[in-house]
Amino acid sequence: MIESLYKQFHQELISWCRKKTQSTALSDDLVQETYLRALKSNDLLKTLEPRQQRAWLYRTLQNLYIDYIRRSAFEACTDAPPETQEEDTAYSEIDCLEMLNLLPDEEKVLFILRYLEGYHSTEIAKMFDLPPGTVRSRLSSARKRLRKLWS
Repeated sequence: MIESLYKQFHQELISWCRKKTQSTALSDDLVQETYLRALKSNDLLKTLEPRQQRAWLYRTLQNLYIDYIRRSAFEACTDAPPETQEEDTAYSEIDCLEMLNLLPDEEKVLFILRYLEGYHSTEIAKMFDLPPGTVRSRLSSARKRLRKLWS
């Protein structure tokens, strides 16, 4: 089953992905991951018509590409260059606390739990009986507020 999908669509998926990524290595990796997921979903793919199988492969590849872009953007934001000067940690802690105190109470609590305590948004959502999407939205709002305050 997977072999026939590979023969039918591999080159087509590679071409489409190279146009998107502008990278041969990245497109090869993403297409390979697509076929690995197809192996895991073999039972589902057997029930689909050929055009639906092709659509499934494209959708999976597109989702993998979107995940890659999101992950790259997040890593670029978190990989700040190290400071050349040593900061006085007491002052930086005070600055952080002052910044956090400027957030609304609800956002401050969520922000502390997520970024200082290390809880995931789904764990925080269970703690406060909120949907995980609401927690992520409020965390996003808190990050935007802090960015405005920081700059």
